[in-house]
Amino acid sequence: MVIALAVTAGVFAQSGAQSGVASYTVQEVTGRVERDAGNGRWEAVKTGETLKADTVIRTVIRASLTVKSGDTTLTVGPMKNGKLSEIASGGTAIQMQGKVSQTDTGAASRTSGRLSTASARASDAADEIEIAE
Repeated sequence: MVIALAVTAGVFAQSGAQSGVASYTVQEVTGRVERDAGNGRWEAVKTGETLKADTVIRTVIRASLTVKSGDTTLTVGPMKNGKLSEIASGGTAIQMQGKVSQTDTGAASRTSGRLSTASARASDAADEIEIAE
């Protein structure tokens, strides 16, 4: 019985490896990252969890997911939704983090002047026209 069970487990493991479905181990989760649990439910992805390549995930603003498959480490950035294998990148994309620029609006002054608009010009032009009563 034990031998039959061991052989069966080996066959299933080998067929899974041959089917080409990669699995990823979650290394790091930053922010809210969720996976589709089916029936319209979403569950939080946790560090150490194993995800299949066809797992549908979504990340929100300022969220990221780092997964590892063999020697390859992949990162999913913020605002992504789709299959893990399709949206994960090898980290070659440019990512901007932190403050890009900072503006001191207190130092700016505001002045206003008289602006001519189309309706004002039309009113001025109408003053010159004599209208018979």
